[in-house]
Amino acid sequence: MTIPTANGGDEEAVAVAPDAVASGLPATGEVTIRFDIGSVRRSGVILMGLVAALLLGLWLFSVTRHFLFLVLLAWIFAIALEPGIRWFIAHGRSRGVATAIVGGGTIVCALLLAAIFGKLFFTQISGLVRSIPGIEASLIHWGNAHFHTHWDTASISASLHLSSSNVGSWAAKLSGGVLGVVGSLASVLFDLLTIVVFGFYFAGDGPNFMRTLATAMPPRAQNVFLNVSEITTAKTGGYVASKIILAGLSAFFHGIFFFAIGVPYWLPFALLVGITAQFIPMIGTYIGVALPVVAVVFTSPWKAIAVIAFATVYQQIESYFFTPRVSQKTMDVNPAIALAAVFVGAAIWGPVGALIGIPLAAAGITILDTYKKSYALAPEVVAVVGDKPEDATQAAASPVVPKAAG
Repeated sequence: MTIPTANGGDEEAVAVAPDAVASGLPATGEVTIRFDIGSVRRSGVILMGLVAALLLGLWLFSVTRHFLFLVLLAWIFAIALEPGIRWFIAHGRSRGVATAIVGGGTIVCALLLAAIFGKLFFTQISGLVRSIPGIEASLIHWGNAHFHTHWDTASISASLHLSSSNVGSWAAKLSGGVLGVVGSLASVLFDLLTIVVFGFYFAGDGPNFMRTLATAMPPRAQNVFLNVSEITTAKTGGYVASKIILAGLSAFFHGIFFFAIGVPYWLPFALLVGITAQFIPMIGTYIGVALPVVAVVFTSPWKAIAVIAFATVYQQIESYFFTPRVSQKTMDVNPAIALAAVFVGAAIWGPVGALIGIPLAAAGITILDTYKKSYALAPEVVAVVGDKPEDATQAAASPVVPKAAG
């Protein structure tokens, strides 16, 4: 039996077996489908519209990518100011005044440091770049003498692009200061102005901006959105600020020690140790002290030993004295997640991305920690991970409690 159906002149015919109809079973047989021309045209128009919107979005992102990156840096600058702003608010200042005091003080301090150490830093780092071929040759000669190898200095320099012309061009750019590294004066000023303006806006009017965004959401979503934004700003801001303070302390003490024992290029080496030790987990300290050790080991092995010893002692002092006092009210990031964030950030945005990768990961972890549920470990799991027996008893007796927001 065949049942035809009509739809504006187009037919859809279905052949049905008589036995299947009589028994109530699903019909089997040929099915002929004829598409409605109007529906096909509408589907094609919708598909082409989606593709056009995707291409337009990709084009807009490619055009505004640099600006969006500057806005991201401005947000990180704002959340780094947040702990200081909240301290002034707790002591009776308005948010606008607190933002002006903390943000203005930060900019003034940065300008003073740039004026005092800026020329010295770029002069030393330019000299360090010029010394790279000599350090490379010393390493190769030392390796050939101690391991009886036959490495050729010229071929290794060519493969690493360390020719005199390349090194000279790098040193010339570095000797020009920030403008030589980044670009023209106009572009540098525009980028800095963008970061400062948006940073002050996010710091001073960020809560009002978040509330404005929340008005476009239903009431339940508003509570979640404002709660997450508040906790993310507070915890991530404290984390970033604590890391900056610890990096500054590390650079300060290592710089004094390097200068005292006569390490060449002590200022860039001290900044390298301070930054890598805080923003590259687990291996940052070793990366930071590797270059100053290589710079002095061939001329004075005792200086190299002194650098390693001082870095080891300072790391213990920092872990047990500075870090608990600076970071006692901030969050922590798992070292594996932090290291992955560094590599991902560097792959996307280069060296600056390696520095901002951990703050972004910290913000994401804060959001997850706000509403995720935490469960007590089962006794079998506690036994496997090697905790104490009494911890297993406490874990078995502990109820399942979801992690509260804030």
